[in-house]
Parts: sequence; C-alpha cells; structure tokens
Amino acid sequence: MSDTTDPHTTPRLLPMGDRALLAEVGSLEAVLALRAALAASIPPGVLDIVPAARTVLVHLDPALLPLPGARSWVTGAAAGAPDAGGPAVAPTEVTLDIVYDGPDLADTARLLGLSAEAVVQRHRAAEWTVAFAGFAPGFAYLVSRDWRFDVPRLDTPRTRVPAGAVGLAGEFTGAYPRETPGGWRLIGTTAAPLFEPGAEFPALLTPGARVRFAAGRARASASGASLSGASASGASVPGASASGRELAGSPPLRTATSGSLEAEESLRLGGFRVLEPGLLATIQDLGRPGRASQGIARSGALDRAALKTANRLVGNPEGAAGVEVTLGGFRASADKPAWIAVAGAWGDIRIDGRRIDPYVAHPWPAGAELHIDWFVHGVRAYLAVRGGVDGPSVAGSRSTDVLARLGPPALRAGRSVGVRADAVDPVPPADVAPWGAPPDEEVVVELAPGPRADWFSASALASLYEAVWMVTDKADRVGVRLEGPPLERVGTGELPSEGMVPGAMQVPPSGSPTVLLADGPVTGGYPVIAVVADGSLDAFAQLRPGTRIRFRHAHAR
Repeated sequence: MSDTTDPHTTPRLLPMGDRALLAEVGSLEAVLALRAALAASIPPGVLDIVPAARTVLVHLDPALLPLPGARSWVTGAAAGAPDAGGPAVAPTEVTLDIVYDGPDLADTARLLGLSAEAVVQRHRAAEWTVAFAGFAPGFAYLVSRDWRFDVPRLDTPRTRVPAGAVGLAGEFTGAYPRETPGGWRLIGTTAAPLFEPGAEFPALLTPGARVRFAAGRARASASGASLSGASASGASVPGASASGRELAGSPPLRTATSGSLEAEESLRLGGFRVLEPGLLATIQDLGRPGRASQGIARSGALDRAALKTANRLVGNPEGAAGVEVTLGGFRASADKPAWIAVAGAWGDIRIDGRRIDPYVAHPWPAGAELHIDWFVHGVRAYLAVRGGVDGPSVAGSRSTDVLARLGPPALRAGRSVGVRADAVDPVPPADVAPWGAPPDEEVVVELAPGPRADWFSASALASLYEAVWMVTDKADRVGVRLEGPPLERVGTGELPSEGMVPGAMQVPPSGSPTVLLADGPVTGGYPVIAVVADGSLDAFAQLRPGTRIRFRHAHAR
C-alpha cells in the first residue's frame, strides 16, 4: 500500500438505494482507516459495514437510522469527530501455516525479478491485514505495507483452483476457501479452515483482522481481545441493528453449533417426502442479512411478502423457513398430519386430487399427496408448513444460496424434509390474509438513486425511465437481465469492485442492465445506475420472461 495517501480523506457519500450508503475514498489505505473509524462508533440501525477496493458500503435499517443520520455519522467518523470514537477493540490476529508449493511460484518470482526463496521470505515476513471480502464466501483480500509488488493475474484463469490455494494478484494475497475458478498466481497451500458453514461465524478472515503466514503444515490459530468471550464481531450478525456493537471488532473463534451438516441431516426426522421437485425447489427463510462483510449474500426468499403471508396463515413466525417452488411441478407426500398454506405464484394446488385454494391454511393428512402444479401466473410460490421447514442452518439461516452453494441443497425426489416445532400462534379460524393478485403483463417498479448515475449519459438516464423494458430468459435467483435501449456510458474506465445490494441495477459495457437479487454477489465491478426500491424488490420474484417493466422514481421516504 502507498504511504503517501492521506488515510483520513473526506469520503464522497453516494446513495445505494433506500437502505444503504456508499462512502467513496481515494485509496485502499483510506478504506481501511474509514472502516476502522466506522466500526468503532456504530449507532443503532447499522446492519453491516462492507469495505471494498475504494469504497465502504453501509447497510442500514432506515427505521432506526435514516439516510440523513447515516450521512452525518459517516462524515463525523471520517473526520475523527469527538463523538465518533468508541471503545477500542483489538483486531483478531490469525496465523495461517502455509506450504510454499504453488505451481506459479517460480514464474511469479521471475516476473518480480526475485528468486523463489526471496518471494517466500518476503511473503512470510509481511504483516497482512484483511482489507475486504468478496468473490466467494470467506475469500479475503489481504494487503500489507511490507509487500510492495503488483502481481499480474494469469492471462487465462484456471477453471479449477483447489481449496486452500494461496495466491497473489495485484497488491493482494488471499487463500481460496473452496474449489473454484480463479486467475490468481498460486504460490502455496494452507489447510486452515477458512470457511466453516456450520460455525456461528463461518469466515475465519474478516475485515480488519491481522494475518501472518508461518511455514509448516496447515494449521490456524487465533488470538486477541475479541477472542476472550467478548461479543464484538467484525463481521455483522443478524439483529445487529439493536445496538450495532457486534460490528466493532472481529468474530470470536468459530465453533460448530450442531456438528457437521451431514450428521445434522442424518438425525433429522421427516415431515414430508419430496416426490417431484419441479424445475427448482429450495428451502428459504428471510436469509442472512448483515453478512456481506464476510462475502455472504443475503439470500432468502425472493418474494419475502409471500413467505411471510404463508407463515402467518399456519401460525409460524414470519421468518420461518418454507419451500420456494419455482414455476411449479412440485409433489410431496406427508409423513405425518400437518397444516400448510401456499402463497405467491398462481397455479392449481391439490391434496390427494382435491383442489385447494392458495392463501388459505389447509390440513395435510398423513400419507396424502400435495401437488403444486405448473404456474399460470408468476414464477415462485411458497409452501409453509406449520412449525417451519427444517434444514441445516448456515450463518444463521436455512436458506439455499444457489450462487455460493451455501445452505441445504436444492430438494430432489426422494428427499425427506423435516418439520420443526416453531409455531407461535394457532392456525387462524378464518381466512385472514387477502389473496394475492396475479402480476400484470406490465409492471411498474420504483427505482431509488444509484451511486454511479454520473457514469451514464443524459440520454441513458432518460431512457431508463421512459422506455418499456422486457424481462429476458436470463433470470434466476442471482439476477434478472433486462432488454431495452442500451444505456450509454459517458466513459469506458474500469470501476474497482465495490459493495452491492439486492436490487442494484448493474450495467456492463453492452448497456443491458441486470438487476441483482438475493443470491447476487456482495461485490461487483459494473457501475450501478439505480437500485430497485426495497418495496418493489419482491415483484422481481414473479416476473416471467417477456414481462414488461416501466420504471419510475421512488418517492422520498
């Protein structure tokens, strides 16, 4: 990192929709300083702090911290205002044992004009800091003042990089938590548990942690004030909005809450058995908010309102897990008597051949077959079972993240699915939920401001709101690509990766926008022209290819 950049640069504050704020600074060093200042002074209403290459993204609960208040807090923390300080929290210190056996070590040394032994010595002698996470859950970008090299990525990325590979790219070093494609130059291997899905804090390396590499067989150790049992957590925890203090430091040592996922699965009692999953059926609750700083997306039900409604109808907490059925074709048989409700997309629903209504609670007798037929309107329906659908909990959620491959796998024929005992209310004696309405062929969606609108021409901004956009067939839980007039950029420069949110409308050089959804990446390098307002985001769960969309400006809250 450069020593000449002032780490206390006044940030440029940019809107990221109606529930986040992007603070842009001039260097990675300034990002680290701002992230530390923010983490030491977190007010109620801050859900997550997500550093990136040149920005820090702050996720908010606007009911507790509206955007004007968030702006004042970020500005004050950056300036070192007297009220911006908080109790000091020592960063986590992590030692990763490494074997320098990477296939690119010799070539990297030649590129740097050093011997392989010199590269190893300098890499091991440096004190590294986790700058930010991204790319994959638990993948940390490490920087060091002691490392002054800029290492080019491979010309052709590998299609398979093994878990535990340690690499170099640009000014960063990092270790791959799992097997994945990648273009970093690999210099070594560690067997440290970089990401443990069953742990309370799955990611070992979180922003602000200090890391050293030690020669030897792979083993991870950690120490520091935050490991003594204090509740400080550098990676946010769902519910952190109550006090915000959990974000101040780094997470304690991770301990698995229920053993391995395989062992947990083998002990689960069935509530129903899947006969046919249809196109895609996954377990979803309300997701993993507040984990983006660990590289973990929110995930969860795309149509949150539909899941909440189905759960209320059977007396569950609104956030209980249910089954998200995509396009229908789902069949299951009850192992024991249950109450169910289906909400969301529209199609024929039957129990043992008898048609039942959506948005109504129904008994599901033991041995009876439930058939959620192919949908006539919409894309996703939610099956709630009284007590809540069971499944392995990963990072505080039972949701399936299809991009990151977190959570329980997609349901398949023959799988037995457990039902919990988490109901909190009786089944309503009468229909208490209004029936949902099938989506129109043309939908109006509200857009809140995005941070990079100034990257686009005036005509592009006009077209965004004047044109009729079409949903393409490139649509899934990660994002929805739209078809319409190309949105022209003012310039063609590269944007360093920065934090993303569900609803972010990214525009690649082609000019065709993509709206990120719940399983979308937590960071991205395409400019965001606008963000779908949170109140309109659920609508994207039900938009079929060919649906027309008109955008309008979101009303100021």
